[in-house]
Amino acid sequence: MSIYGFARGVVKSVLTPLFRVEIIGKENIPKDAGVIVCSNHISNFDPPVVGMTFPRPVYFMAKAELFKVPVLKTLLPKIYAFPVKRGLSDRDALRKGISILKEGGALGLFPEGSRSKDGKLGKGMAGVGFFALRSNAVIVPCAVIGPYKPFKKLQVVYGKPIDVTEMRKERVSSEEVTEVVMKEIGLLLDKYQ
Repeated sequence: MSIYGFARGVVKSVLTPLFRVEIIGKENIPKDAGVIVCSNHISNFDPPVVGMTFPRPVYFMAKAELFKVPVLKTLLPKIYAFPVKRGLSDRDALRKGISILKEGGALGLFPEGSRSKDGKLGKGMAGVGFFALRSNAVIVPCAVIGPYKPFKKLQVVYGKPIDVTEMRKERVSSEEVTEVVMKEIGLLLDKYQ
């Protein structure tokens, strides 16, 4: 078993009963194509919760500073995290994300860029659109619906995949793709909250 598989199993065995995690829409997740999982961001628990509920391994970007911490710099790559320098265009991180998608992997993104302080869905950043338009990946919108309180139900809802093939032909911008994704996440939140 890989370190990723082991870590995922441990996280799942702890967080699933603690937050009474309910998964909705797993059937919407493509089995083997490149996929961008886009979720709202309400807690530091979001990456492990999305990672443990998604049926395939998910790669996440993590802030570059974490890779300077002795234990984390060895562990993070083994649990499929890769560094991104926040606040600037990090070409290495962008190349790594595109490579994951072109190889049929799953890339997890939080389009808002940082956690929502009030739990409301914020504005998405263009990164989602960038990755979608430069790969053949579909986008799976995801809504994490809290609260993250022990023994209160937490829902992770996966929506229908968004195929950007037509948008690519129409030469839409990264921002426009991101707007479509944020709208879908918003609809999931409205439906299940």
